[in-house]
Amino acid sequence: MPRKKNCLGLCLILPLLACLAAGCVKVGPDFVRPEAPVAEKWLESDDKRVKMESAEHREWWRAFKDPLLDRLVNKAYEDNLTLQIAGVRVLEARAQLGVATGNLYPQTQQFTGAVEKNRTSAHAPLVAPRQALGYFQSSLLLGVSWEIDFWGKFRRAIESADAGLLASIADYDNALVSLIGDVANSYINIRTFEKRLEIARQNVKVQRESLQIADARFLGGTTSQRDVEQANTVLFNTEASIPSLEAQWRQAKNALCVLLGLPPNPLQELLKGTADIPSPGPQVAVGIPVDLLRRRPDIRSAEFKAAAQCAKIGVAKADLFPAFSLTGNFGFLAGDTGHNNLSQMFSWRSRTGLFNPTLTWNIFNYGQITNNVRVQDAQFEGLILSYKNTVLNAQKEVEDALIAFLKSQERAQFLAESAAAAQRSLDLAIIQYREGMTDFTTVLTAQQNLLSEQDSLATTLGVIANSLVGVYKALGGGWQIREGQDFIPDNIKEAMAKRTNWGKLLTPASHTPKETDKPKALIRPPDW
Repeated sequence: MPRKKNCLGLCLILPLLACLAAGCVKVGPDFVRPEAPVAEKWLESDDKRVKMESAEHREWWRAFKDPLLDRLVNKAYEDNLTLQIAGVRVLEARAQLGVATGNLYPQTQQFTGAVEKNRTSAHAPLVAPRQALGYFQSSLLLGVSWEIDFWGKFRRAIESADAGLLASIADYDNALVSLIGDVANSYINIRTFEKRLEIARQNVKVQRESLQIADARFLGGTTSQRDVEQANTVLFNTEASIPSLEAQWRQAKNALCVLLGLPPNPLQELLKGTADIPSPGPQVAVGIPVDLLRRRPDIRSAEFKAAAQCAKIGVAKADLFPAFSLTGNFGFLAGDTGHNNLSQMFSWRSRTGLFNPTLTWNIFNYGQITNNVRVQDAQFEGLILSYKNTVLNAQKEVEDALIAFLKSQERAQFLAESAAAAQRSLDLAIIQYREGMTDFTTVLTAQQNLLSEQDSLATTLGVIANSLVGVYKALGGGWQIREGQDFIPDNIKEAMAKRTNWGKLLTPASHTPKETDKPKALIRPPDW
């Protein structure tokens, strides 16, 4: 009896020690944010139009002071399908975290019940004469198998899944930043094409008046037919530019429709109002380059993906060590042989059970486990380099957009003066031509110059607005509007809830990644 008690005590102590050890042992490296090359200041920081003060740019599109643009951004946020796909991936990552967390608990929990009809061969060994060869057997068993997380294998997997969840949220934010920027660019392009169409049509009107003058003078015998044909050439050339502009205008609208989750349509209601090109102020607040590390979602995503891969190194490395498992079952079993019968199944004497602590160790794996660790480490190093490259590209995008914004303003100033001079030149040329002081070629040249300068000015005004959008997009602003909101709209949540029991995973996420956030193991039971 004392020996049995010692064995029982040992069976209870060993799992307890294993559980205690599992709380402190965790193989593999801990993730640390990689160092990345970050400039101290922007190249254009000395320009008076560039403010170095930090700003979140939560609703940067309001800087254009265009209510239509505000409305378009709100609609795109509600209905854009690409953004909704990113939201569904956040839900997928939440579920993946629940799967990983479930491995901390007994991995196998099975309840089995069976009724069996058995027959033993009459010629089988040890079969006595006149022994009953057939019998029924019934059983109800609960079996459990639990691999103890001694080396932190499952906790590392939870860390990886947690980092994957944060990366999916950052990817959603990045999709939102891109969406808002694309909506603003499409809207600016539409207004720019409308302005260029207006300029072209105004020039067509002026050129027709010049044609009438040339025709009248030809009929009066004061000039040759060449003036009339030259006037027709310029007029038809200007009119030929209109269909091309109309096609680009329609294509810009189609692009905006897709961003808004709509089939192609004229967008008459949504775009009803002023047709001016959105005009931003001359200044922009950009903060310092290091702000990008916390504000740009793609940088956060690259960091979290590296963290997820770092944890996978620990998962792979744990396979190098022995695994400790607890296996057991308990239940009731009865048969109808001899004095027994199936009705005795639930009596206490019919109980049956098994408790089996086990150790398994893949000692002859031919280097497979070690090479798998190397594979995971190489992938981790690649993601570190990808993170650094993302930081570099982010700075490049800000610098490119910033210099385009500043230099386009300077170009627009010169073009405005040039367009005004071209208008004055055309007015003088027409007057002189009417009075016979100059030939018609001077008028045609002035008309072509005016159209060219006005069109270039309108295009440049659109470039200024688009460049400022590029600055805000490169700075990573705008994703903050989703804070406290669902990642997917109600109609999608309802459809998913009808198909599958999602528990609490469809509720809004309150967690917003911040500069101080880092992946951590969220030890919590899976949502059933």
